[in-house]
Amino acid sequence: MTNQIRRPSLVSRLFRRALVWIYRRNGWSAFGEVPEPRKFVLIAAPHTSNWDFLYFIGLTEDLGIMPHFMAKKSLFRWPWKNFMLDMGGVPVDRSSNQNYVQAMIDEFAKRTEFMLTIAPEGTRGAVRKWKTGFYHIALGAKVPLVVGMMDYAKKSGGLGPAIWPTGDFKADMAKIAELYAKVTPKHPGKKMASITGESET
Repeated sequence: MTNQIRRPSLVSRLFRRALVWIYRRNGWSAFGEVPEPRKFVLIAAPHTSNWDFLYFIGLTEDLGIMPHFMAKKSLFRWPWKNFMLDMGGVPVDRSSNQNYVQAMIDEFAKRTEFMLTIAPEGTRGAVRKWKTGFYHIALGAKVPLVVGMMDYAKKSGGLGPAIWPTGDFKADMAKIAELYAKVTPKHPGKKMASITGESET
């Protein structure tokens, strides 16, 4: 197995430093311990603003981690390929739900360290229920779900407890919903109505 570590380009490093500077300038701070081994699905929620990405980068810098994220493979072409890889992108074929779920399960099997970030809401707008692909990936890869939180009221964020998927989606999501009930997103009105019911993958 490999970690597939790469040295980011100068442009990517400068871009990341700029985001981290803004994060710290705005008074944000991180909390939580990084689970070991560093192989888990990191839930990024609630996702209601483009600012989430900026503060997410700052929080991961404070926590000393470099999570990965999925992106459609068409984005990994010149001139964006190296930048996407530097930022933690993993190319996937999104033409089929099963394609990307299995692809990520395979990535977990190949790597000794892989922290895959997924925003289950799939959009910054208000949603009724989460997509469930993140859950099927964790279940298939036999890795825990780690709750990633970003609280705009407190200007703090980080990692909650690791929750091992049992196969009982509703029961597991009820535990996660309880944790997120205490978090204030950038736009509270867009916060998801429910994360406990089944939805599309």
